[in-house]
Amino acid sequence: MAEEAEILELDGREVRITSPGKVLFDERGETKLDLVRYYVAVGEPLLRTMGGRPVLMQRFPQGASGKSFFQKRVPDNAPEWLETTTVQTVNGTPSRALVIGDLAHVAWAVNLACLGFHVWPSLADDQEHSDELRLDLDPMPGCDFAMVREAGWALKALLDELGLVGHAKTTGNRGLHVYVRLEPEWDAYQVRSAAVAAARELERRHPELLTAAWWKEERGERVFVDYNQNAPHKTVFGAWSVRARKGAQVSAPIGWDELDAIHPDELTIPVVLERFAERGDPWIDMGPQSLTPLLAFHDRDMADGLMDAPWPPVYPKMPNEPPRVAPSRAKAVEED
Repeated sequence: MAEEAEILELDGREVRITSPGKVLFDERGETKLDLVRYYVAVGEPLLRTMGGRPVLMQRFPQGASGKSFFQKRVPDNAPEWLETTTVQTVNGTPSRALVIGDLAHVAWAVNLACLGFHVWPSLADDQEHSDELRLDLDPMPGCDFAMVREAGWALKALLDELGLVGHAKTTGNRGLHVYVRLEPEWDAYQVRSAAVAAARELERRHPELLTAAWWKEERGERVFVDYNQNAPHKTVFGAWSVRARKGAQVSAPIGWDELDAIHPDELTIPVVLERFAERGDPWIDMGPQSLTPLLAFHDRDMADGLMDAPWPPVYPKMPNEPPRVAPSRAKAVEED
């Protein structure tokens, strides 16, 4: 017999959870209803970081160990109360995206087997401005998390020097994200320029540890500062969101005082719930800041004759961008 649906009342709305006992994570057997309850338990900090923002849903109909697909558009049979907005994809195609209005919206998406959320860096009602700089410390093969920790401290030192406060979270996998909440004064192109400048400055100061090289063949066994996570229309996996891993690891906000003690593999749903009960929200004091100090680095680099850093291939060719050809391929062409 089909499992009876569970009806939850969240923020004054009834949300129907079908197949509530469906196992989504194999290691401990967390179910769809367990995942909804997790998000409700961390609802206050979750909505502080994600509330009012468009999100991209990645659905896993067979659970975390199964195949997935991205759903860019909210289906036509969605509830009337669901908040949505029109967003543009990289190629200019409009999509009707989900906006996280409250916890009922989160539960509705989880019912569709959306495990975690890929979040826009702007609010739905002000998509002209990016109010978050997101610096992604992405370890290359051969790097362990000790190197990511070292990279995190190097980034914090740079931000401290500039009078900026960064907030760290695990990615839920191998890396680290550091967010700088911004005053809503800069567009995504300016925020990306600041990220490029930060990546290049970190590489100058720590060339054996960090790299701003876009081409993988040039990165080596270093931590890549992925500046292109700030490109227009780019989403990043959200804070408090659960990754599609059998252990239900969370992209967990952490305090800087915890960085040397934690490992992302350990930050599963039950561990994060226990940490939240004990420590609260490490990002509770996140406030808007100026991008000007990092843009000054960008202006200096441009004045010194540097070109823009390469963009991902899905974007149109940009002004002052170098050729989109891997260095080894360019060399082979020259030799021919």
